Amino acid sequence: MLSKKTKYAIKALVALGKNIEKPPMQISKIAEEEHIPKKFLEQILLDLRNAGFLYSKKGAGGGYSLNKKPEEILLVQVMRVTDGPIAMVPCASLNFYHKCDECVDEKTCGIRSAFIDVRDATLKVLSETSIADVIGREDTLKLGIDTL
Repeated sequence: MLSKKTKYAIKALVALGKNIEKPPMQISKIAEEEHIPKKFLEQILLDLRNAGFLYSKKGAGGGYSLNKKPEEILLVQVMRVTDGPIAMVPCASLNFYHKCDECVDEKTCGIRSAFIDVRDATLKVLSETSIADVIGREDTLKLGIDTL
């Protein structure tokens, strides 16, 4: 399941991606528009800034803006910053691997094998989906709703 931290991070990046040609957005505006608790959003934006996705400006006219184009920010990158591993079990993780304590033989473990397939399918989608894609999906879905 997607954590709230990751969901909020994606929502904030989408809001900033839609705002790309405008001045930096203040945390309070993002929090209000996206229905994200402000204190939690502050932590998330700091993590995203430290990962190089965001630029922050202090003072008058300050706030946050994207440091990369929306099409350059992939969901897999965001998830790794906010949650760490993509895999659902530690023995199937590419970047955060560790053997399961109760495992007798990894090579013949059916659970591990199944969850490697899940990991690979998930990684494929997350690695091919950018913030720009999410924005595009929203726009397309809104057009569909408007034409009903």
